[in-house]
Amino acid sequence: MSITTNARAWLFLLVLTRSMVAQEPLATIHVDVTVYVTAGSMPVADATVTIHSQEVRTNSSGSAVATVPQGDVRIRVTKDGYFPATASVLIDTVREYAVRIELVPQETVKEEIRVSATRTDARIQDSPLHVEVLQREEIEEKMMMTPGDIVMMLNEMGGMRVQTTSPSLGAASVRVQGMQGRYTSFLSDGFPLFGQQGGGLGLLQIPPIDLGQVEVIKGNASALYGSTAMAGVVDLISRRPTSEPIHEFLINASTLGATDASAFLAAPLTSTWSTSLLGSANGQTRRDVSNDGWADLAGYARGVLRPRFYWDDKNGHTALLIGGVTTENRQGGTMNGAVLPATGQAYREGLRTQRYDVGGSLQWLFTNGLVVTARFSHSDQQHRHTFGDIVEHDRHELSFGELSIRGSKGRSTWVVGAAAQRDAYRPRNVARFAYTYVVPGVFAQGDLTVTSWLSLSASARADIHNQYGTFFSPRVSALLRRAGWTSRWSVGQGFFAPTPLTEETEAAGLTRLVIPQPLIAERGRSATVDLTRSIGPLTITGTVFASNIDHPVYVDRTTVYRILNLAAPRKNRGAELLATWRKAPFSATVSYSYVRATERDPTGPRADVQLTPRHSLGIVSMWEKEGIARFGLECYYTGEQRLENNPYRSTSRPYVSVGAMGERKLSKHVKLFLNLENLANVRQTRWDPIFLPHRSVDGRWTVDAWAPLDGRVINGGVRLAF
Repeated sequence: MSITTNARAWLFLLVLTRSMVAQEPLATIHVDVTVYVTAGSMPVADATVTIHSQEVRTNSSGSAVATVPQGDVRIRVTKDGYFPATASVLIDTVREYAVRIELVPQETVKEEIRVSATRTDARIQDSPLHVEVLQREEIEEKMMMTPGDIVMMLNEMGGMRVQTTSPSLGAASVRVQGMQGRYTSFLSDGFPLFGQQGGGLGLLQIPPIDLGQVEVIKGNASALYGSTAMAGVVDLISRRPTSEPIHEFLINASTLGATDASAFLAAPLTSTWSTSLLGSANGQTRRDVSNDGWADLAGYARGVLRPRFYWDDKNGHTALLIGGVTTENRQGGTMNGAVLPATGQAYREGLRTQRYDVGGSLQWLFTNGLVVTARFSHSDQQHRHTFGDIVEHDRHELSFGELSIRGSKGRSTWVVGAAAQRDAYRPRNVARFAYTYVVPGVFAQGDLTVTSWLSLSASARADIHNQYGTFFSPRVSALLRRAGWTSRWSVGQGFFAPTPLTEETEAAGLTRLVIPQPLIAERGRSATVDLTRSIGPLTITGTVFASNIDHPVYVDRTTVYRILNLAAPRKNRGAELLATWRKAPFSATVSYSYVRATERDPTGPRADVQLTPRHSLGIVSMWEKEGIARFGLECYYTGEQRLENNPYRSTSRPYVSVGAMGERKLSKHVKLFLNLENLANVRQTRWDPIFLPHRSVDGRWTVDAWAPLDGRVINGGVRLAF
């Protein structure tokens, strides 16, 4: 009987408790989210408001409504492009509560960055394809270090390494995530004006004073740009004229004999036409820093002239016409009166370059929203190489044409088009290496915003190569955003049509080269995943990547100077970490790269690709008082590299390079700058001689460059603006 009574009592209490819970009074919270601006505030739509476990979105008026029980309530508001904001409310009675929360934009200027390399003209934060952008302010910082070329600017971007390919003439190529320079496509305003040579001496012939933005796509981009973009794309975007005339001049000199004078002029001509002009004269005296009779710095005299004409009727119809002339004479080898230790004879190397190019584009917006774009370009480059008593003349022609249509509907944007490219190489003295590649192709791309947290991009291209057949190159990318985290995933496939022009042959020439059997096309696959998080002024991005190249072209320099396809794939695996902290007047950037690039040469086991450090670290800090002065410090670590054909060592020494720069505005029109590079005076010749004890099978007398050859250098000058 007592058990029954107790059970009834517990049942009564349970029902009473549930009734009380069910009848607990609820209050309503109205949250108004606004963005703070100088002149007031405006509503923020589609922000995520989290109250306890509830998630609601703000409407077009910036309002969100939620019903919550009494007690302490914590509210968190997030939206891409803004710093997260929180608030707490004590709900003690049943009524309506109004809460106003202000969001502060993160780097408002970044909201306006648009990238053209993706073809869809998307904002950088909305593009599923990962694109790194170097803006004008950062370009100006690097321009003070090397005003005559873009080598330093690219070398200090995370995951990119500028590798010296010719110690005699100073040629260099850009390796993206450990892949050799020939796999990266260099563009100027979307035009392939530099051809494959853009990855070599062309880098040393591009002054940065007229650059407005640099866009970099890492990973296989053949689906967008064809065979030359298997490692990625670097697009150099020029500065556009403004409503007011621009007259800028830069004069620079260094302690090692470099002199630079550059000018950028831009002005409107009419209400629809405007123009800009780049002019540059650069020189360097031959300099033997190590006092061994060899020119550690090649001497050169170079001139560049590049006019541009722009047309814009302000109704969606634009046009661009670009032209350029580059001439250079470069000399290296033994110094005057010096001889090679092995022969007792002088040895000179030289390269004369003449390049002409022209390009144009027309973009037309139709009333139905379709955008039609037509582009063309042609470049003609002539070289005269001197390798001691051997002379090689060559001519390189590159012609390009493209027609595309872009449209959008709702949350999707699409692009379809057709392109054709002709690449002709005519070496007069070694005619057996001549080739003419004609490659027509079609491509398509579609971007879709699935939800507020997921965007997808898919692109594909079919190229019909006149020598190597038909190739299909797809790429798929995804952008995921959630609660302040951003992640991009991408996989792609592409190809590269082999040529005798490699990093090794650029340094040694073609006279001694043999191709024992016909080369076959290289095929590449790559995948990248990155994750980004912003916390106040700090932004951290981590990236992992992997790529395989089947039938990679390899230059053998053991007993015979030959070029061939390897049977086993070349593999690249790695990771990058980039952390940026910005809080005026200070900023700091830390970048780290781990790259393991391996290949299996014809006679040995799998080993690291030569001249590819596994570990690289960079730390850059900057103090700036806007419009008055700036001062920066930098430190770079380069890890060990595997070396080939080096009798002194098989693995390089790791080294650290430290630098500093400063700029001071003296008046409205005048700025002075000073740059101190490699303060520790790190030089390869401090460890080993540059000379080989005997001539290599490819004809070279020097080892490869794995560390700086010039040592400490100080440069400074003046910038004028009117």
